[in-house]
Formats: sequence, structure tokens, C-alpha cells
Amino acid sequence: MKFLDEAKIYIRSGDGGNGIVAFRREKFIEFGGPNGGDGGKGGDVWVEGVDGLNTLIDYRYQVHFKAQKGQHGMGQNRAGAKGDDVVLKVPAGTEVLDEDGETLIADISAVGQRVLLMKGGNGGFGNAHFKTSTNRAPRHANPGLEGRERWIRLRLKLIADAGLVGLPNAGKSTFLATVTSAKPKIADYPFTTLHPGLGVVRVGTREFVLADIPGLIEGAHEGAGLGDRFLGHVERCRVLLHLVDGSYGDAGEAYRVVRGELDAYGAGLEDKTEIVALSKADALDEETRDRQLAALAEACGQTPLLLSSASGFGMPEALNRLADTIRESRREEAMAEPQDAWRPSLD
Repeated sequence: MKFLDEAKIYIRSGDGGNGIVAFRREKFIEFGGPNGGDGGKGGDVWVEGVDGLNTLIDYRYQVHFKAQKGQHGMGQNRAGAKGDDVVLKVPAGTEVLDEDGETLIADISAVGQRVLLMKGGNGGFGNAHFKTSTNRAPRHANPGLEGRERWIRLRLKLIADAGLVGLPNAGKSTFLATVTSAKPKIADYPFTTLHPGLGVVRVGTREFVLADIPGLIEGAHEGAGLGDRFLGHVERCRVLLHLVDGSYGDAGEAYRVVRGELDAYGAGLEDKTEIVALSKADALDEETRDRQLAALAEACGQTPLLLSSASGFGMPEALNRLADTIRESRREEAMAEPQDAWRPSLD
């Protein structure tokens, strides 16, 4: 399935049905009176997070979504039926934005979350609604209200606990393929990964979701390479694993390039917990390894991990560090949530 994380679509709620003018005309009923029914309400437009989706590809081939109109009222005081709603089914992590691409309308962060985007028009009143003691035969009815319309943008930000960042060919896809069941494309040329990949990591009894982001190069925030458009997929991550290729000329400089792009992007990435690791350790001799580790430690201000996805060296330590950081982040988030004042009695 092709990956698509942005879409622009047109939505319109349904028009309300018209009320009608009708009178009761039956044999042996001398004074029938008005019996025109009300029009039905137009359909609403909803957005709902559903399971089993990880792309917005469905919204590439269908752009217009219109709710059904309400039916007109009928005689014998019969109201028109309500129009059917339109439900936009999206993966969890989808943001609904205004046409300008900046104003946030809704953030679908969980499966089953449902948000009303646009209400349908109300149905018009039939002439029976206007009957009074002084106006027993009203000959007018209301038309239904028109539905609303607008263009919106859908933007998917994958929900993952940890994200892999680094220069192209830093070993991110190999790391993902080693620790999860994901099958990303792996090759010995830059930009092998053209869209984010997801996998579930199991560390003992613990599980977390890991996202692989296409490589960044210097000037990515200005559009160089694949740019930084995929960085939105790590905005929701609790921790970043920054892989630096040990065979790169200067590991410290490689770290600073990616770190500069993360800081330029903003959106909170500069403040996220970061674990730094020197990858491809199996391809380095002892002298080169020590030199690269020292340069990387000086650049990042912490003691970097040493690992090799191909041989498995250092992988358990990296996964445990990720799992521990994610667990601590979840604990802090749970403690920060407001607690209900009311508690059930234990008696």
C-alpha cells in the first residue's frame, strides 16, 4: 500500500428538507385543517479514528465527500427522513486542519475517537407547525436550511513511542528490521527509505512502537534531500534514538548536522529525550571506534552507545534504554493527568 500522509478534501453537510403545505381532506371530516409535515435534517460530517489504517491513501482517489440531504415533509403530518451522515475514517494520529494548513480543527489521537466536523442543515417547518387559534389554516411552510461546505486538510502523524533519526545510510532501516517484524527496504545507497516505517519491539514483557524516519541531510529544513516533511511523524514520540554511522568521516559532525535540522524544525523535537548511538560497530577497528566515540561524545554531551544491527552487538542495551525511557515517560504522563475528585466508597 502506498504511503500518503497528507490530503486535501472537500466536505459538505446535507441540506435540510423543506416543510410542505398540505391539508387534511377526508370524507366526513368537515374541518380537516393543516397537516403538512416538517422536513428532515441534513446529514452531518464526522471524522473517526479506526484501526487497521496507517495511511491516507483512500483520500487520494476520492476528494469530495457530501452528506445526504434531508427528505421533504409529507402530508398527514409525516416528517421527512434525516439524511445519512458522512464519516471520514482515518488512522489514529491524524490532524484535521483548515484549508490554510495551520488552523487545527481536530486531532484524532486514538482509535474510536469521533469528532463532528460539520452539522447538517435543519429541516423546514410544515404548515401544521404554524397552526394557532387565530390562524387555523396557515398556507406557508419553511424551506430547509442549506448545509455547509469547506475544504480541509488531513495530516497524518504516526503514533510511535520511539523514533529513529540520523543521516541517510546510518543503519536505521537495518535496526528496525532487526528488532521488529517490519521489512523495510535496505540497500547501500542514500535515501533507500522514502517514507516512514513502523514496527513493534518486544523487550521481555514490554512492548513499544518504533518509527523509522527517512534520513536527514544538511539543509533539510530548506527542502534539501527529502526535506523535513516526515519529521512530523516523530513529534508524538517519547524518545529519539539518534544513530550515527561509525564509518562516517567525523561522527561528531554527523551528529551536529542532524541535531541542527531537528532544532530548526522545532515542534518540541529539540526538547525530546535523545539516546545517541554509534552504529556499524562491526565495521570499525579499535582505533577508529575509540576516535569516533570520543568525537560523538563531545558533540552530544553524553556517553553514546555502541551497537551493530548486523551482528547484534550492543542491541539489548539500546532496546532496554529505550524501553526504560518510554516506561518512565508513561509514568510521568499518568501522574500529570488530573485525578477525579470523587472516589467510590470501599465500604
